[in-house]
Amino acid sequence: MYRPEIKVLDCTIRDGGLINNHDFDPTLVRAVYKAISESGVDYMEIGYKNSRELFSAKEYGPWKFCDDEDILKITKGIESHTKLSVMVDVGRVEIDDVKPASESPVDMIRVASYVKDIDKAIFMVNHFAEKGYETTINVMAISRDQGPELDEALQQIESESKVQAVYIVDSFGALYQEPVEWLVKKFKEILKTREVGFHGHNHQQLAFGNTIEAIMHGANYLDATIYGIGRAAGNCPLELLIGFLKNPKFDIRPILDLISKEFVPLREKIEWGYIIPYAIAGMMNEHPRAAMALRNSEHKENYREFYESLVDTDAD
Repeated sequence: MYRPEIKVLDCTIRDGGLINNHDFDPTLVRAVYKAISESGVDYMEIGYKNSRELFSAKEYGPWKFCDDEDILKITKGIESHTKLSVMVDVGRVEIDDVKPASESPVDMIRVASYVKDIDKAIFMVNHFAEKGYETTINVMAISRDQGPELDEALQQIESESKVQAVYIVDSFGALYQEPVEWLVKKFKEILKTREVGFHGHNHQQLAFGNTIEAIMHGANYLDATIYGIGRAAGNCPLELLIGFLKNPKFDIRPILDLISKEFVPLREKIEWGYIIPYAIAGMMNEHPRAAMALRNSEHKENYREFYESLVDTDAD
């Protein structure tokens, strides 16, 4: 599948940081940056840009805040054409503290927002665009928000924002191919002057398949992570996506080396990937927080009881 307009964004450190409070060792982050750069991937998202007034540095690692000084330590001396991205959540960043792009190692700022907060997301991306950053809006939990409010939000983005791309985010890993097709077509119909992106979670082992579906219907911005690392069941594996795209600018070999050296051992220390409680959460279109709590309990393999607890919740 070759289309020159396609851009691949690696969010290994940002999404993977949701497992370990964004406390990856800088040596690993630098190894990821080097491998991503050598592989020809377009963007690497290195973490969140969150307010230190809201989050404690004692509780979270540096990639929760992404200070420019920490980023520069990672990139120093590595030749790269890969652009750097950070993510911000509506209401969790002091936007006036973000330096102009000309003074920062960051190239892109992605704003994560629910449909109900799109007006705030538009204000934020316009602010960041005026500072010289590339921008996206990532519409979260979209499996639960596909009514007229979504249409209105997309129309508002098209008419009022300076955003570059708008992402469909399957936060709960609940989508199947048909709704992915429907959503991409809807986004493209309304967002006539923006690119459409897709970010899939792998609760039902569909993140890669759904990403392919999004590509087939015209999504050009694609998220993935090395070895599928990410919150709960993780994300679309970067190595699979590169293999599928058949674009000569990508080289899978640095990614394979990094998986062998760093990510196979890392998976022995922290858990991610397809596991039954996450699959159940995806089937039920539920946030994986309850499944994550189960996996941290002494009843971590009690799948039937967990399933029935969600069924009973839905019945209520």
